[in-house]
Amino acid sequence: MTGFGVLGPLELHTAHGVRTLRGPKLRKVLALLLSRAGHFVPIDLLMDELWAGRRPDSAVMTVRTHVYHLRKQLAAEEFAGMAQQPVIESRPNGYLLRLPDGALDSAVFAQQARLGGELLHQGRVAEAADALRAALALWRGPALEGVACGPVLDGYVARLEEQRQRALEKRLEADAQLGRHREIICELRTLVAANPFNEWLHTRLIDALRCSGRRAEALGAYQKLCALLESELGLEPSMEVRRIRCQILGRAA
Repeated sequence: MTGFGVLGPLELHTAHGVRTLRGPKLRKVLALLLSRAGHFVPIDLLMDELWAGRRPDSAVMTVRTHVYHLRKQLAAEEFAGMAQQPVIESRPNGYLLRLPDGALDSAVFAQQARLGGELLHQGRVAEAADALRAALALWRGPALEGVACGPVLDGYVARLEEQRQRALEKRLEADAQLGRHREIICELRTLVAANPFNEWLHTRLIDALRCSGRRAEALGAYQKLCALLESELGLEPSMEVRRIRCQILGRAA
């Protein structure tokens, strides 16, 4: 793609390859403008992100200098295939970044993930799985990896990661509905190990093992979940997990 990447390291994807910005504060300014592309960003918000409430006397001038250098770099790059160049507009007490459609990977991801969710709701499961897989393929690592995020960007990153998790869950749901239980077991094991308190993932793993005919492993995964919930949180497994256990044992729920 040509444009900007925030789903991983902050990158500029140009006609001549991938570019990265020098300077941690310059990267922060670009990241914040990208996080609110098409919307006004007050200069106070930029200063909060750059200095977290400990602004130097030169804060306003420093922000303006960063924006000046950012404008120069964007103007020097060739964003081939775009209907228009990205533009940073000056407004009273702030800035606005205008991007053409499809120029920001997080926006493309959100659109594709939303389409996948709609297709899944409509029962077009195979199409939904393809759309969600394409959306997730846009991620190159943790959002804004390498950017020293301040209070504003931390919230943006959290929202992106939550959207990624939801899209992943929908894709796993679609794959399960398509009968791809064996194919997703390894992925689910990895996800459970990385997210040990996510009961939804545990449930999908247990059910995938059951549907693959691996009942002993499914019961073992159920017992591990029960032990984890009891020892760490003092909780019992959900009704859905207990219903799957009954199915494994051939009992009525």
